[in-house]
Amino acid sequence: MRELVERILSGEVEATLLGIGPMTETVIEAALELGRDEGFPVIFIASRNQIDSKEFGGGYVMGWDQREFVGRITRAAKEAGFKGPLYICRDHGGPWQRDEEMKGKLSPDEAMARAKRSFEEDIKAGFHLLHIDPTKDPHIGPPVPLKIVMERTIELLRFTSRIGDVEYEIGTEETSGGLTDPEVFERFIRELLGKLESEGLKKPCFIVGQTGTLVRMDENVGRFDPEKARQLAGIAAKYGIGFKEHNADYLPEELLRMHPQLGITAANVAPEFGVAETKAYLKLADMERRAAEEGRISSPSGFDDVLMEAAFKSGRWRKWLKEEMKGLSDEEILSNPELLRKVTEISGHYVLSDEEVMAARRRMFDNLRSSGALPDPEGWVRDRVKEAIMKYVEAFNLKGLVERM
Repeated sequence: MRELVERILSGEVEATLLGIGPMTETVIEAALELGRDEGFPVIFIASRNQIDSKEFGGGYVMGWDQREFVGRITRAAKEAGFKGPLYICRDHGGPWQRDEEMKGKLSPDEAMARAKRSFEEDIKAGFHLLHIDPTKDPHIGPPVPLKIVMERTIELLRFTSRIGDVEYEIGTEETSGGLTDPEVFERFIRELLGKLESEGLKKPCFIVGQTGTLVRMDENVGRFDPEKARQLAGIAAKYGIGFKEHNADYLPEELLRMHPQLGITAANVAPEFGVAETKAYLKLADMERRAAEEGRISSPSGFDDVLMEAAFKSGRWRKWLKEEMKGLSDEEILSNPELLRKVTEISGHYVLSDEEVMAARRRMFDNLRSSGALPDPEGWVRDRVKEAIMKYVEAFNLKGLVERM
């Protein structure tokens, strides 16, 4: 990973790497097939809510822990015939980074201990890069003072360096965080590098900075600031560190195409790919309903109703609501079919591995095949996810990058 970053920083190639959130098994398969066909490095970035130790309940992606996750990616790469560079990374690793840790207001000692155990499992499972992100704390802020962020970052790096040699990134995209002003950003880097040197620790592969992005519903409602992005990326490059943008989902293509020129070394996209998959399933449910109305299906799956109920009950859609929607009651959403569908679209990926959802999906697929409506529904869904990923592959100048490098 570091060699890849250094070659981009040197100007040898002009590209922005894409960190892909492994929202579902389908997203993983689609990314690897596309990486094979288009010749770009595949980078997966898993949050602790998505993938984590069984000790903490695993994650919402198939209930996998780190070893199961790495094992499935390895098998999927082999099945797809993907032979290019493949990187498995931790996104937002650190204390209070699981939803229940924040809600439960764990003590700092317990939250840090859990973060260390999670990182240890990451390293032992074969992760290539860890995002060290101690910028959450239910007892302080937000934002957490940069002094505390620095102290906890060093403590976690001391620990991970004893477990194994793994690359890492630091910083956060939180708009309320401190790494938004160029002067503060550079001061943080200088101070951090000084502490790392005194501890005998290597410098980070990436630092995350805020470029103005903010995802709500299925939109980027932030204000991407190209000049700020150029400044922050230039500062990071001066110290030999790649600049990473988070929350690049849904940005217009004209802004995405600017990323390589602005010096943004990498950008993470996650919910957009899960939303693309969920929207595809709902379109298939509409297709199944039409086939049933035409008498070609005798026993409809009711997949969309099952998915909508499970997604709504999960409550995970609340974090993606726009400010003006946060006052809506459950009853107001449930009584509005259009709004309920939107809520399902943005949160369906959280529940796709629920048993009842998977069972209804299998019935829907069987109905679509047997009725002649769609011979390969699984492939059709993967293609919709590939289309979503491809937008970034083209904009970030990633096509053929493996061969170019």
